[in-house]
Amino acid sequence: MLNFEWLKGVSPAAAKGIFLGIFVVSGLLVLLIPKAYIYEGVESPRWWHNLKLWALGVLAIIFTIYSIF
Repeated sequence: MLNFEWLKGVSPAAAKGIFLGIFVVSGLLVLLIPKAYIYEGVESPRWWHNLKLWALGVLAIIFTIYSIF
């Protein structure tokens, strides 16, 4: 079985902060993706082809939901 007794000293607010921090870090990693990878294979790039925008949008929605609840 999994033993998470070592986590019982962590407050729920701290756990929530750490969990939301993971979303912030993943958002920063998304911003580091080079533009050449994003538009690879696209002949005439438009703004909606930018995968960074879509990834950051999804992360923002998830971040908002988890920060409220």
